[in-house]
Amino acid sequence: MRNVATLDMNTPVVSPLTGEPIKRADAERLAGVLKAFADPARLRLLSLIQASPDGEASVTDLTAPLGLSQPTVSHHLRILTEAGLLERDKRGVWAYYRLVPSTIAAIADVLTPPRKRATKKTR
Repeated sequence: MRNVATLDMNTPVVSPLTGEPIKRADAERLAGVLKAFADPARLRLLSLIQASPDGEASVTDLTAPLGLSQPTVSHHLRILTEAGLLERDKRGVWAYYRLVPSTIAAIADVLTPPRKRATKKTR
């Protein structure tokens, strides 16, 4: 998964749940991001980072809770970063990762049927 497509927040992606056909390019971008999500270790990484006290974590913070080696955790973090789900901030020799809330929200919006979106926004 060398070139994971990022979800472009400036280009509206039609939800596959609206009944309208999704454009090929939009489907490919969305599939790339969802593919990054579709791994148990990556889902755990996202939840561990979100739950961390500062909302960010380094590879060393994540290896023990996942029970994976540092190279494996780094590999998963790279995929999530390339997909636009995480931001990476290099500080000295350490890199810290945090979620990109707008990407997570855009994916949730794309996967929410229009009727549910309207109900959700009015609450």
